Amino acid sequence: MIAITDQTTIGQALQAAIARYPDNSLLAVPANPKRSYLPEGCEFSYAQAGAHIATLQARYQAAGYGVGHRVGLFLESRPEHLWHKLAMNSLGICCVPINPDYKRRELNYLIDHAQLDLVVCLPERLEALQQSLQDTRNQPALVCTDPQDGSAIALPAARSQPSGTLSADTPASILYTSGTTGQPKGCVLSHAYELAAGKWYASHPGHVSIQEGRERLFNPLPLFHVNASILSFYCMLLSGGCQIQTDRFQPSRWWEEVVCSRATIVHYLGVIIPLLLKQPPSDWEKQHCLRFGYGAGVEPQLHAAFEQRFGFPLIELWGMTEVVRTISDHGDDRQVGTRSFGRGAPGLEVLVADESGQPVPPGTPGEMLVRYSAESPRKHFFSEYLDNPEATAKAWEGGWFHTGDVVLQDADGLLHFMDRRKNIIRRSGENIAAAEVEAVLLSHPKVHQVAVLAAPDDIREEEVLASIVLADGVAPGTAICQELFAFCQQEMAYYKVPGWWWFTNEIPTTGTQKIQKHRILAAGQDVRSLPQVLDMRAHKKR
Repeated sequence: MIAITDQTTIGQALQAAIARYPDNSLLAVPANPKRSYLPEGCEFSYAQAGAHIATLQARYQAAGYGVGHRVGLFLESRPEHLWHKLAMNSLGICCVPINPDYKRRELNYLIDHAQLDLVVCLPERLEALQQSLQDTRNQPALVCTDPQDGSAIALPAARSQPSGTLSADTPASILYTSGTTGQPKGCVLSHAYELAAGKWYASHPGHVSIQEGRERLFNPLPLFHVNASILSFYCMLLSGGCQIQTDRFQPSRWWEEVVCSRATIVHYLGVIIPLLLKQPPSDWEKQHCLRFGYGAGVEPQLHAAFEQRFGFPLIELWGMTEVVRTISDHGDDRQVGTRSFGRGAPGLEVLVADESGQPVPPGTPGEMLVRYSAESPRKHFFSEYLDNPEATAKAWEGGWFHTGDVVLQDADGLLHFMDRRKNIIRRSGENIAAAEVEAVLLSHPKVHQVAVLAAPDDIREEEVLASIVLADGVAPGTAICQELFAFCQQEMAYYKVPGWWWFTNEIPTTGTQKIQKHRILAAGQDVRSLPQVLDMRAHKKR
């Protein structure tokens, strides 16, 4: 594995990897005849990737970009995303990935909040960006990639000089995560953070053991997420492995892509497991050479059935954008069919605490707090929430990072997931802030009051439920539901739009008018038991 220290930058690690593994494959795109790019698939060696990156690096440098600049990448999960990111990071430029499902309002917020200097986009994304710039205070330059050659790009000159010196503490990425108070928070991630994530993964013992120069990791998750762009990618880069990056998860093509790409590892989300189990048996599923799957959220009752049918272990993990050095249940005492996900370890200490931050006894649910160590609690964590020192300080109250996740630690120290953070809905791997959806709905003149919460879902883990009190004179029913659904589709990424709609005369509140969401839907309650609830899940499409 490539040797790195806490002072190593991404550019230095990249050059060391190219020198050590020049002929190994770094990135593979599985074949898919229906995909708009590389339908026959493609592989890039470390040397070939290095050539693409060097060309782009020279173009950014010649245009005057460097430390202190922020560039948005609207490139979906295509190879160009990684080439641009690595070229930019080699110069100290900060990469800001853009979710391709974002609508105009969401783009406006990111462009203004991140104060982007430049956005690099696919030609088909240019119009959406131009529309957004009609609303934003910040006016970054826009440039499109060449459909035939992602490295052939004419960059406009930077409008300001680089500032500062490139180091391991320089921001490498800003990833936007849903927050409980509404608008997403920009997680600033340094070079040291991103490389530490890859090194941590590549150094795991037990079931999750990475073999240098031999692994091929199939990741169906998008490159604007920390899982694919940082956790798995840097693990492969540092260990001479290959990341297999598909455009999106497709149950009907999963096994064909996994087999034909010769994957040895797959990443998964809980939503993937039941969808694969529901696929009819095929010859493809018997031909794979997978050693393990690495992910989170498999339902306990499906865990053993999946492993028995497909013949490889699913290793459950915990991680988040703020700290993606994962905790995972990779030892010999792995507990299949439970919500266990491992133990804390040196470099990622865990405290299960009550509301005052005091430790709770084993077997008692509490919030999971994490840190690197007592001496250096924030080492290898996110640097800050961009322009939000109050939120950063609150997250680190008491010298521990407050995850918001409720866990139970047994007498042997094994951690079991109980519940997720308040006001965050977890749908098919996407974190959705209830407050953000509520803010959009409250901007509609026919909505008087709204409470958005998570409803259990057999396939997607959770679905968005909107409980709504309509304005005076507005009749509940299918017509207003369709109107509000269409309104939300225009304002938000499709996955944030409520799938369930329930119009009611009153939303329960406290004496101080604080909404009591726990009284709307009881734990585990079937949302269909709500009177006259409307199901719009089938209409949620990209």
